[in-house]
Amino acid sequence: MKNKMFTNRQLGRLILPLLVEQLLVMLVGMADTIMVSAAGEAAISGVSIVNDVNNLIIAILTAIAGGGSVIVTQYLGNKDEENTKLSASQLLMISFVISLVFGILCVAFHSVILHALYKSIEVDVMNSASVYFWITALSFPFLGVYNSSAALYRSMNRTNTTMRVSILMNVINVVGNFICVYLLHMGAAGVAWPTLASRVVAAIVMLALCFDSEAPISVVWKDILTWNQTIISKILSIAIPNGIENGLFQLGKVIISMFVATYGTMQIAANGVTNSFCVLCYTTEMAMQLAVVTVVGQCVGANDYDQARYYIRKMLIMAMVMAVINNVILFVVSPFALQLYTLKNETLAITETILGMECLAVGLFHALAFVLPTCLRAAGDAKYTMYVGVLSMFFARVAGAYILGTVMGLGVVGTRIAMYIDWIVRIVFFAIRYKSGKWTQYRAIE
Repeated sequence: MKNKMFTNRQLGRLILPLLVEQLLVMLVGMADTIMVSAAGEAAISGVSIVNDVNNLIIAILTAIAGGGSVIVTQYLGNKDEENTKLSASQLLMISFVISLVFGILCVAFHSVILHALYKSIEVDVMNSASVYFWITALSFPFLGVYNSSAALYRSMNRTNTTMRVSILMNVINVVGNFICVYLLHMGAAGVAWPTLASRVVAAIVMLALCFDSEAPISVVWKDILTWNQTIISKILSIAIPNGIENGLFQLGKVIISMFVATYGTMQIAANGVTNSFCVLCYTTEMAMQLAVVTVVGQCVGANDYDQARYYIRKMLIMAMVMAVINNVILFVVSPFALQLYTLKNETLAITETILGMECLAVGLFHALAFVLPTCLRAAGDAKYTMYVGVLSMFFARVAGAYILGTVMGLGVVGTRIAMYIDWIVRIVFFAIRYKSGKWTQYRAIE
């Protein structure tokens, strides 16, 4: 193929900083759990169940940023400078408004939400969860701004910048955790306040960078403070299906966490520790999901579907190879890493079992189940991925988790098996869609 839009060198410059950035994000989430484990299993459990709820909100905010970046990237690939900058500004505006609403609601009703979802948990777990929830909810508006600003920088291949800001954010978080948990003995609040501080700083830095008028993508206050229905509609045409898919996906995980909450503090703690460690299993695929939006989006914006197909295949192979390597390494080091947690022997045994399952399943299935639909969304085919993702989540993962985990008594092991069934179902339907070529009919810009 002549005149490739992205050379191997350019792909490397795009992907490597994203890998570092995602690894840092995952490691800091893991550090939160390691540090709060010093305050006891009730604190671990409280933070764990709130993170399931927080991830629901974060998934929606990420979907908005992702939807906007698809539109911005396609305009960039089409060399439409005016609409590139206008859509970037509108993305920041709508992200801030929606994240502010979520933040206000979660702060005001944090106790009501937790008691509605987890009324059967022990009092000390609920107390830790309540404190952690309202503090982290304060960060949602800043997270919305950061996510959208970072998405804009990734859209123009400037992933070195987002990596550096991520490093700054994570240093603030880890240092803050150490001070608040180990020195001030603040328990769950000790990992919540540094999270808030790190997101405030990251949002301010990334927003300031987005005002660089010399950059291919930049924003101006005039466009941020206006409402352009055409651009907003285009952003929401991707963001709403993506948000529904991601939101209901996380809602399904919250429902499963409700099942897990009935299995006792030991299994809740094992599930929480595994979740915190297993995010490392997904590091390479998360980076590739961000990268394919930039690459496929620009190819589709240029109306070059031959190149889009070429890069989808190439980046899927890269994602699968990296996933296998990553998870083999994690499986080998996991027995040593788990010694960092303060856990009872019974809890540690459960954690080791489900962590081994996770490394195997992620290495085999996760890249195809999640990177491929991101490619389809980057081309504008967002509704199909939404339908498949939502239906598979509830009919395969949630129903399967209840049957295997609760009815058959397999506990958290059963919920994990149901999750892997969900991944396989997704792969089948997304592979059929890609092979059919129907995704080429959904270019989001004129």
